[in-house]
Amino acid sequence: MLFNSFPFLLVFLPAALAIQGLAERFMPRARLQTLLALSFVFYGYWDWRFVPLMAASILVNWLVTRLFAERLPSPKLSSPKSRSLLAFGAIAANLLVLGVFKYAGFFAGIANALGGLDLPEPRFALPLGISFFTFHHVMYLTDLRAGLAPLYGLTRYGLYIAFFPQVLSGPLVRWSEVMHQFETRAFRAGWQERFGRGLVLIVLGLAKKSVFGDGLASYANPIFQLAAAHAPLTMMQAWEGVLAFTFQIYFDFSGYTDMALGTALLFGIVLPQNFNVPYRAVSLSDFWRRWHMTLSRFLRDYLYIPLGGNRHGLARQLLALILTMGLGGLWHGAGLPFIAWGFAHGAGLCAGVLWRRAGLPMPAALGFALTFLFVTLTWVLFRAPTFEVAGEFYASMAGAAPLGAALKWRLLLPAALFAMLGPTAYDVAAKLRPSRLLAMLLALALVLLLLKLGDEQNYEFIYFQF
Repeated sequence: MLFNSFPFLLVFLPAALAIQGLAERFMPRARLQTLLALSFVFYGYWDWRFVPLMAASILVNWLVTRLFAERLPSPKLSSPKSRSLLAFGAIAANLLVLGVFKYAGFFAGIANALGGLDLPEPRFALPLGISFFTFHHVMYLTDLRAGLAPLYGLTRYGLYIAFFPQVLSGPLVRWSEVMHQFETRAFRAGWQERFGRGLVLIVLGLAKKSVFGDGLASYANPIFQLAAAHAPLTMMQAWEGVLAFTFQIYFDFSGYTDMALGTALLFGIVLPQNFNVPYRAVSLSDFWRRWHMTLSRFLRDYLYIPLGGNRHGLARQLLALILTMGLGGLWHGAGLPFIAWGFAHGAGLCAGVLWRRAGLPMPAALGFALTFLFVTLTWVLFRAPTFEVAGEFYASMAGAAPLGAALKWRLLLPAALFAMLGPTAYDVAAKLRPSRLLAMLLALALVLLLLKLGDEQNYEFIYFQF
């Protein structure tokens, strides 16, 4: 069920709020079970066949947490080492399940190409949100293994994994950020103000997605489709395509995140911010502190630091950066261009480390220009289906093609201004004060956006594929 759809906005969301409100009033002991059931209904709307996978994933991992805490009859099974191996095995099993669904065909194809083998290349239907809920399991189990996370009941653990605003495409929420919030009711004192801020986030996120994200998709998609068909591109076409995608993916994903945060707020849950004007960054490390912030923190805390981080010398730090970002690229998609995109960002981060180590100056304006250019150029690898297509795209951008017509700035320019100057929807929702005028403007904006949804083609969110 897409956030930018009539079934969600006009049917599921109002019904879910009404059901949750009734549960809190008349069945307070069952309110969390009700919210968990609503989350499964939301998840199963797209394809009910994946619901058993989600349920089994929650149940098996929760049982592992209980076994981890139990003192088993055998001293060997109850030893700290055995319990640590149990948690480690569960983490490996989660990653294996993700690998089978998402990467089995990809790795079999690589083995066939490099080793001259003839292995079957299985292609499974990718369960929605599997990358995100797998990482939620990994975060909790890792912290449990380290003695940082307490045990939770099945319902609360299930909500941590399946809470419907964030189950499909994040944000990646740590257990410590959300578990305690399940203790409080959605319609507790002060719910009206939270509700209003949630609606502001939903409307702003929907506007970012439908006006800018989908609008820019109509620029970028035809150009990348031409490139995928190896049709010749002009220089201006290539630049228009990559610039349109640069801003499309920002408005698409940040719009989704705003709607996720707003929807969660309607149910009394505050999810972490995920974007903070990333195209205003003055360095690549600054960009990753602003872009998909919850993924960046995951990669830092659960990959980069365990790989050595900056605690074991420069060479180890550079290797950790390269491997972390390469694996981050692989997480985004089962394709060599995704991995190359990750490694490119790893190399860029390494260059930044070396530059700072050398004590060389970097004026903010130059840092901004270089960072934006680097990020824009590497989006070609992220969007192109093959290296060949990416190479042809780069060649056209570099001038190995006719100049062509000027860029279409009608939507690109306002998109660039909004993306770079801000403010974020998160900041707007936090600073607005309730008023009748604001309520009327919000209602009018929502009506206009709903009319737009009915009149034009709507694209699913880009990150649903990951």
